[in-house]
Amino acid sequence: MSTLTQDQRQELEQALLEQRKDLQHHFESSMEDGAPAESLKNSTGELSSYDNHPADAGTETFERSRDLAIDDTLTDEFNQVNDALERMEEGTYGTCVSCRKEIPFERLQAIPYTTYCIDHASNRDVSNDRPVEEEVMTMPPSGAGEVRQRNAGKFDNAEAWEAVEAYGTSNSPAMAAKRDVQNYDENM
Repeated sequence: MSTLTQDQRQELEQALLEQRKDLQHHFESSMEDGAPAESLKNSTGELSSYDNHPADAGTETFERSRDLAIDDTLTDEFNQVNDALERMEEGTYGTCVSCRKEIPFERLQAIPYTTYCIDHASNRDVSNDRPVEEEVMTMPPSGAGEVRQRNAGKFDNAEAWEAVEAYGTSNSPAMAAKRDVQNYDENM
């Protein structure tokens, strides 16, 4: 039996219904924009990709794969929300499926569709798999970059303009001449 009060249960049900409504709106609006085309050529609307730069095709491919990944994630979330609403109707909502203990209200507020208490929530450990490139990488020689680090920021000081000006400027000869601006203004 759930120890959630009627107000807490209503709050969680309202949150789930709102979340389901938002997800439905996402899927409806993406259908209005058109479902993902079967081929990249169809999704871009181009007759041919021969005159396009390869980076354009890469960008389109990336954007399409990102959109599909987002849709997959939202579809999974939508199914979890619907399952949570079904558990509310069945009376099993708020109970951990692993240990059958009560899930705290605060956790349900944060993730209303969860089926696990915090002790049994899936760990999202970082993979220990490393890129194969790391096997062939060598350490830089000792002392590499020490001079650069020792001189870091030395050029970025008040004398920077003088150092650059020694190579010349874009001023015309008339602009480079020293003029007495005060006398010029008096003559006018």
